[in-house]
Amino acid sequence: MMFLNRKSAAIALQHTLLLQSARTTCFVNIQSRLKFLDGNDLASPRVLKTVWLLVLLITAIFGLQAESCAGNELSVIQQTGVLRHLGVPYANFVTGSGDGLDVELMQRFAAYLGVKYQYVQTSWSQVIGDLCGKRVKAKGGEIDMIGNQQVRGDLIANGLTILPWRQKIIDYSTPIFPTQIWLLARADADLKPIMPSGDTFKDIQAVKAQLNGRRIFGKPDTCLDPSLYGIEQAGAQVALFSRNLNELAPAVINRQADATLLDVPDALIALKKWPGQVKVIGPLSPMQYMGVGFPQSSPRLKVAFNDFLEQCKKDGTYLALVKKYYPAVFGYYPDFFKAETSENYTAEQVELD
Repeated sequence: MMFLNRKSAAIALQHTLLLQSARTTCFVNIQSRLKFLDGNDLASPRVLKTVWLLVLLITAIFGLQAESCAGNELSVIQQTGVLRHLGVPYANFVTGSGDGLDVELMQRFAAYLGVKYQYVQTSWSQVIGDLCGKRVKAKGGEIDMIGNQQVRGDLIANGLTILPWRQKIIDYSTPIFPTQIWLLARADADLKPIMPSGDTFKDIQAVKAQLNGRRIFGKPDTCLDPSLYGIEQAGAQVALFSRNLNELAPAVINRQADATLLDVPDALIALKKWPGQVKVIGPLSPMQYMGVGFPQSSPRLKVAFNDFLEQCKKDGTYLALVKKYYPAVFGYYPDFFKAETSENYTAEQVELD
């Protein structure tokens, strides 16, 4: 169970009260209209006009109810003066030590909005519900609604891959990072790295051809969910990993599995952290992208972030952050970052203030 500290609880209460005050105004208006209807001729034009006003007021309340499920639209954030960043410690996006690519980006976004920044730690199993108030279960590209929970944040930023099932419940920003699912194995494993053919589909099939009978780690409800990539159909013995994503590579090194699914950011860290102990076999997915997640009820907040991100790309801040936390990624996805580089900045030139 997730608990709020006093500061977080106070901010959540403030969000709720702002929305509740608007709903209360509607309820008072409805009560006065109902008193008018009592004892009047329901067929009179004046009464019919009142009925229509009641319909509009009730519709407004339902709209406010929908907004309160998120409680995190731009106007509410500006009134409370706090941007609540939901983050799961993962790779170099949210390091767990108070920094990370997404942490620094969200701190700058809060300053851009003129509000304070607050980090709210969550988990992969809770993060979607913490954003939109709905607990969901992924089933391939679909979702099942399984309950409600308290909203704890305004946006998700922790290397969140854009997946079809997630798009059914949240909205995404402009892509902020390229990614892909790779198969990572121990350096001494008899799995052989493929020779890239220039055709991603052929490369994926070449990797899958080596999976029969292999114990492969994956993690459900994340971008590493094995059901998204058909590895079981290729003969792999799927093992669902229950610990943190950051522990997948060490588990493979310790021979708990033959290999693991891993996305590009975490694989780059593993190659740097354990040189000579792990190797990349090849891709198991086409190109993917990561973005910031927003409630579907917060379109203005998403637009504000996209405008902010565009400004960061133009002034070099974005590329400087990527260079700081993922310097090797430019060599793997040069086209993505070439498109993000203005005529005044290059990946080699940008530096943070």
